[in-house]
Amino acid sequence: MQKDSHELIVVLDFGGQYNQLVARRVRENNVYCEIYSYKTPLEEIKKKNPKGIILTGGPDSCYLPDSATYSKELFELGVPVLGLCYGAQLMQHLLGGKVERASVREYGKIKLTVDKADSALFKNVPKESVVWMSHTDYISKLGEGFEITSHSDDCPVASYENAAKNLYGIQFHPEVLHSEYGHVMLGNFIKNVCKCECNWKMDAFVENSIKAIKEKVGNGKVLCALSGGVDSSVAAVMLSKAVGENLTCVFVDHGLLRKNEGDEVEAVFGSNGNYKLNFIRVNAAERFYSKLAGVSEPEKKRKIIGEEFIRVFEEEAKKIGKVDFLVQGTIYPDVVESGLGGESVVIKSHHNVGGLPDYVDFKEIIEPLRDLFKDEVRKAGLELGIPKHLVFRQPFPGPGLGIRIIGEVTAEKVKIVQDADAIYREEIDKAGLSQEINQYFAALTNMRSVGVMGDYRTYDYAIALRAVKTIDFMTAEAARLPWEVLEKVTNRIINEVDHVNRVLYDITSKPPGTIELE
Repeated sequence: MQKDSHELIVVLDFGGQYNQLVARRVRENNVYCEIYSYKTPLEEIKKKNPKGIILTGGPDSCYLPDSATYSKELFELGVPVLGLCYGAQLMQHLLGGKVERASVREYGKIKLTVDKADSALFKNVPKESVVWMSHTDYISKLGEGFEITSHSDDCPVASYENAAKNLYGIQFHPEVLHSEYGHVMLGNFIKNVCKCECNWKMDAFVENSIKAIKEKVGNGKVLCALSGGVDSSVAAVMLSKAVGENLTCVFVDHGLLRKNEGDEVEAVFGSNGNYKLNFIRVNAAERFYSKLAGVSEPEKKRKIIGEEFIRVFEEEAKKIGKVDFLVQGTIYPDVVESGLGGESVVIKSHHNVGGLPDYVDFKEIIEPLRDLFKDEVRKAGLELGIPKHLVFRQPFPGPGLGIRIIGEVTAEKVKIVQDADAIYREEIDKAGLSQEINQYFAALTNMRSVGVMGDYRTYDYAIALRAVKTIDFMTAEAARLPWEVLEKVTNRIINEVDHVNRVLYDITSKPPGTIELE
């Protein structure tokens, strides 16, 4: 929890797909932010003493009887309120305006024209810019005391304000990167309207999280699901600082790790490492391979791997005695994609979120990074003093190479993708590109094709290379790797990796694809 000395912006979530992005943009302005459901009572919000309140988008039409709504008193607290998309519509619906179904639906990049240049929201924003619209309803009439501050060709009220009461509404989504000056507008609301001093830093998050964990755990025993990736490593070190030797980290080597990764993780967190904790390595490759035999469907593979993780943890917990808490390195993109973020649908389950079995033999699961994006996790890692090379290591999914192998998982296929991936990562590093690309890896397709190697006909697998640039891992663009690098990687993989005669490069963005290839 935040300290009283830190300013707070409250985000009221109405089921919008970008709710956490809003929180993220607030934090980028060095202001602490918490997300609450629209079902949260007003009294609870008042107790938080927020400097400002932001209402998110949502899938409903605010004028329908069963749609998400809120108490009208929210706008009478004297606290600045900013409504985004559905939030802007709801504010007008409650305060005398009118919202109707639009004759022309706006979706995607739209030209915005500012009508009120001296509006607090539009400081340092040009008269015309591109914004991201996503709505079927529109505000046809403003309530008393409100005025239009911008419009688009098909949206007469793209934004509005009642400056005297510090009430603002934006029909588009300033929180997404597609809105050119959206971050400026949100910063203006935070600084110019809410009058925030912007003094919250990641060290505050780390400090407060450790304190909250100490209070929650007390003298309880904690079991951490350690994969060795950035997320679980940061979570483990945070818990180590909070509870010390009451923490046991179980590292499950499921046979689906990158080349030599098991030994590397043990070197950092094992008995020769620098952290105060108990470390257990479980070599369970055969167990996982057996469970995955004959399974090709990616979602089923994720569920199997997730369940086996938990079963292993339960078994280890019984060996060490009573365990009260399970710690996981869940981050927000995992939550959203698992269908647990507001109204979002399941894109893919994560073994640490949506793939958990119903029965878990622990009192409670602790997820200290659940509200953070990947780059925020890395900042937290640096604050914790974790070595830089660990903090910036390549992201690796909990299910490991099981979801980087299209089709059935076998020991032979795992070795192929391990060797190919190691070559790829080595050459990217040699080319000095490792810090420019946010995620890159090799995956094994289930495609086999004819090739010629020497004077011999081959019939072998194709490796797919993936490299993306992203800020928040919610959206991503394919990285434009130099041709000479791709050529060198391809030559090495075909020459050094058995059963591969073809290498492909995936240039699909997210969306429509995912970052992982499964």
